Amino acid sequence: MDRALPDTVMEWANGGRLVDTAPGRVFVHRSDGSAPYLVFLHGYPTCGYDFRQVIDRLPHRATLAPDFLGFGLSDKPRPHRYGILEHADVVEEVLAAHGSDEADIVAHDMGTSVATELMARELAGTLSFRLRRVVLSNGGVIIERASLRLIQRALLSPLGPLVSRLSNRRMFAQQLGRLFSAHHPLDRREAAAQWALVSNAGGHRIAHLLCRYVRERSYYARRWHGAIGSWEGTLGFLWGLRDPVATGHVLNGLRELRPSAPVVELAELGHYPQLEDPEAFTEAMLRLLDDRSS
Repeated sequence: MDRALPDTVMEWANGGRLVDTAPGRVFVHRSDGSAPYLVFLHGYPTCGYDFRQVIDRLPHRATLAPDFLGFGLSDKPRPHRYGILEHADVVEEVLAAHGSDEADIVAHDMGTSVATELMARELAGTLSFRLRRVVLSNGGVIIERASLRLIQRALLSPLGPLVSRLSNRRMFAQQLGRLFSAHHPLDRREAAAQWALVSNAGGHRIAHLLCRYVRERSYYARRWHGAIGSWEGTLGFLWGLRDPVATGHVLNGLRELRPSAPVVELAELGHYPQLEDPEAFTEAMLRLLDDRSS
């Protein structure tokens, strides 16, 4: 771990540990409280740190926030074939390492695909724990309805390795800032912390490898969309409507797949509602989870 990390990141790091999994060590932030664990699954290119202000608002609930392999404070092996199925395997291993046989999940961005893979596994009877409730937030699960950013298209192209090598703090802050709403802009301290986590152990140099999950959203569409429609647990959608990537068009598609699912729309928030307004996000999340114990 880079000891030059900002104080807020070091404080976050001190609340967790590295867990050994089959593909490598993953960092997991943990907080004590009532069972079962509420597991937060982050998106690309950030990490579990995104949910710190939400977790702070859950003093009575046990939580886990893993950094997927290649992200944040976790190992960043190269060469390596990163993907959603492996991320889902890691979630199963993390829960096993914490002695848990059931969980609730809140997932954002890339994490929404990890969540739907876990739902598909439970439908198939292969999941190692009981998945009770899931909240999906601002993820391009229905990829044909999402509006990919130019940087994502570049990373997925043959120029991807070059784009990764050229990435720097200023470019990252500009790209990340465009995902925030006008009323809740990205501030400098948050940008600095996020860059420290992305670039930790040279993670920014493998951005093109980490971005490959986008293609999996097409390849596994039938499996993951089917899980959204057929999974028997409690499922809700929590959406910042000012998101320029996972737009309201994606949300409408999810509604079509799961007409009975409750939805909370945060009209003035962008792609990172948990960072832009953590209080509103937490309140909406708990409503969707129907969790009054937190």
